[in-house]
Amino acid sequence: MSGEISARVAAARVLADVLSGKSLNVALPAHLEKTRPDDRSLTQELVYGSLRLWPRLEALVSAQLRKPLRNKDNDIFCLLALGIYQLSELRIPEHAAVSETVESARRLKKPWATGLINGMLRQWMRNADTWQRALPEAAHQALPPWLWQVLQRQWPDEAHRIADASRNRPPMTLRVNQKRVSAVDYVATLNEHGITAYVDTNIASAITLESATDVGNLPGFNEGWVSVQDASAQLAGTLLAPRSGETVLDACAAPGGKTGHLFELTPDITLMAADANSDRLARIRENCQRLQIPATIFQMDARLGVQQLGREQVNAILADVPCSASGVMRRNPDVKLLRTADDLVGFAEQQLAILTGLWPVLKPGGRLLYVTCSLFSEENDDVIGRFVNRQTDALIEPIEAPDTHKTQFGLQRLPKVTGGDGLYFCLLHKIGVDRQRQ
Repeated sequence: MSGEISARVAAARVLADVLSGKSLNVALPAHLEKTRPDDRSLTQELVYGSLRLWPRLEALVSAQLRKPLRNKDNDIFCLLALGIYQLSELRIPEHAAVSETVESARRLKKPWATGLINGMLRQWMRNADTWQRALPEAAHQALPPWLWQVLQRQWPDEAHRIADASRNRPPMTLRVNQKRVSAVDYVATLNEHGITAYVDTNIASAITLESATDVGNLPGFNEGWVSVQDASAQLAGTLLAPRSGETVLDACAAPGGKTGHLFELTPDITLMAADANSDRLARIRENCQRLQIPATIFQMDARLGVQQLGREQVNAILADVPCSASGVMRRNPDVKLLRTADDLVGFAEQQLAILTGLWPVLKPGGRLLYVTCSLFSEENDDVIGRFVNRQTDALIEPIEAPDTHKTQFGLQRLPKVTGGDGLYFCLLHKIGVDRQRQ
């Protein structure tokens, strides 16, 4: 098709869009569809890989520029960062990485930048160690300074490991429908198909692949044997532990992974799945259709849950609320560019509003599992503390899960390079009016 663009041009444009404030979910599809089909895999690698390292790459490039580039030339800044990323992280021959990145400036109709790009990349090849030794600690960790400071303060013994996980590709983990096949048997089936995998020693339903593959290569995927789901995320269903005959609401359900797990754990529940974003409801429907789950799916702003559903309607609620995504930065690497410390305040208010909107929907004796993919107390324990202090019929139930850290009110799982993402869990129990806390 005429007008198709190369991988490096597409990646530079995506990165420039993210620098201007667009989310990766918006920026990447818009340019990927214009990219040559054979280049799309490389484009995604360049975009995701460079964003995971962006604070480091940004510092390296900025330190070598005699004067800052103009905003309209952010695409050239991004090409410089992409060049260093290719030379330092990918197995692309040096001559190809340099020549193709230089040529991309011409394709962007900015031939004046070819000398700049060629010179800086060749300087990098000679002085990489010296440049990296001069980096500030936050940039070396590939984190914005504010985020690195918060991690050091809240997780001083784990901050370096968290930063390491945020720089690496996430593993591809599957959730086995144990009503259909055991994890051990499914690993054996994968091996027969030439796919190497291992069972998670802490989570019975989790299998991690040695190398990522297309879901079309997974035996029984279309029949609902397995789903793609992070290992930490699989704890949500087991901690909420739906019981036979209950009505269960997955209140922020898209894309539907946890919805599916709830039904697999207890198939004779009445299951409802809602999300505020109407566009994302299609993903829930697709997952439920593949897994043959008879869930009621609808659009709902969880902050207004009681207005839409009424009081005392369900026995259990899963509230996987919007958050800073600090525990899943490797999957959402634009977080490193777009989030600020001030955002934590806004997310905390939204999270508290969701708890307040959903709580009346819960029947007395019911339970609500509060989940975030955040590592920060501002969105986790602090929100729970504020909620229970003003909600006299809310009690915190103690929960346990493997490979987690106990916090004041819940559990925190931290991201690991070869393990699950960083998620927080807290289980709330609703007591009757006659037993309310004084």
